[in-house]
Amino acid sequence: MGKRMDLSEFDKSQIVMARRLGQSISKTAALVGCSRSAVVSIYQKWSNEGTVVNRRQGHGEERRLASVVRSNRRATVAQIAPEVNAGSDRKVSEYTVHQFVAYGAA
Repeated sequence: MGKRMDLSEFDKSQIVMARRLGQSISKTAALVGCSRSAVVSIYQKWSNEGTVVNRRQGHGEERRLASVVRSNRRATVAQIAPEVNAGSDRKVSEYTVHQFVAYGAA
């Protein structure tokens, strides 16, 4: 049996909403047409990270940026950018930080 394709963002959103509304894992899996373990995994990721968006492999800047933003939600863009860039070869601009925060990626 082969591995199925990744769930769409819409399907992931349906999983989160169904679970938040109290739907069981089994009923949610039947609604979306995926496995029970996929439902648990997607909902757990949303609970821990606040997002179900797929992250591309190898983009440590995004993960580091998300971590810094989560650790200090009151920090300004000017304070976050240098902290993310500390010790990194690839630099993140203040504009990138602003876009990341403004559009809910964190």
